[in-house]
Amino acid sequence: MIVVLMGVAGSGKTTIGRRLARTLGCSFYDADDFHPPVNKEKMGKGIPLTDEDRMPWLQALHAEMKVWAGKGPDTVLACSALKQKYRDLLSQGILVQWVYLKADREVLKERLKRRKGHFAGLDLLESQLETLQEPSDAWVMDTRQEARKIINCLVESLKGKKSP
Repeated sequence: MIVVLMGVAGSGKTTIGRRLARTLGCSFYDADDFHPPVNKEKMGKGIPLTDEDRMPWLQALHAEMKVWAGKGPDTVLACSALKQKYRDLLSQGILVQWVYLKADREVLKERLKRRKGHFAGLDLLESQLETLQEPSDAWVMDTRQEARKIINCLVESLKGKKSP
């Protein structure tokens, strides 16, 4: 199974994903690493990506996810997956557990103001929030909680394969 931590910029996908993978003893990937340079450059200038910009990235990511799923144990992926059609494409033919890291606008703004060295900054937050279609099939985690609590909750839920 692939556990996908999804949400807008600043929701904690990478931080929680790395720690969760370490706790589970499995691989971690960040979908941002699969963006082509042109997408990173565009976002670095504060220009939101379009569906057309995202589609090749999502298709490449899905191909990688199929490889990971075929290799065996669980994998953790941090990926914005903002729209349902993106999630549908990514999970096609793959067992995926979606985890929606949800935070309110003010918490996200504060985190992004402190963020260093990432191409997706505060200037993209509003467009991501506008694009976001909250999932109906995901475990929802309030990211105002400490990362440790979120990870412990997810580990227990994954053991029992039940919603936190």
